[in-house]
Amino acid sequence: MTSHFPDISISTERLVLRPFEEADIPPLTDMMNDELTAAWTTAPTPYTRRDAHEWIVRRAPAERRTGRGIVFAVTEHLTQRLVGSAHLMNTNWRNRSTEIGYIIGPWARGEGYAAETVLAVAQWLFRDQRFERLELRTAAGNTASQQVAQKAGCVSEGVLRNARIVRSRTEDGGWTDIRTDTIVWSLLPEDLEDR
Repeated sequence: MTSHFPDISISTERLVLRPFEEADIPPLTDMMNDELTAAWTTAPTPYTRRDAHEWIVRRAPAERRTGRGIVFAVTEHLTQRLVGSAHLMNTNWRNRSTEIGYIIGPWARGEGYAAETVLAVAQWLFRDQRFERLELRTAAGNTASQQVAQKAGCVSEGVLRNARIVRSRTEDGGWTDIRTDTIVWSLLPEDLEDR
């Protein structure tokens, strides 16, 4: 039984999901320093080019090699511009289940790229990798991410109370960690039968 994902790219009409490259360091740094991205992720803040280099060269490839998941740079098909990131994590090979996280850069929000990314990854997982479950977890206050889950056809399964730490701006312009609830969503192969 395979215990890691293949080194692949996934294409849709508008997007190419591929491994990160060193040329992605500047736009990845910009994306991760965006206010909304910083608020909803656990990435370092401020996010430096050195952080981006470490992610692209060492940490993202290790996700795939160790079997924990896989990381995709989300790029526009026509321009090849980096518009986001998708990360499969907490992969359980025995249960054939994994969790997806995603980030869309502020310059590409509102285009439907996040839902398109989730659906492309789900279709690949269920069809080519024979997975049985894709899970998505959103912070209770992250309504944009909840809308992505709904648009992708995910089913809300419930709330994990006080299960996540997010960031909030302080009066002096810094960040502070706060606890919040997490909404758990899922996609199963049968949820995509009509898509």
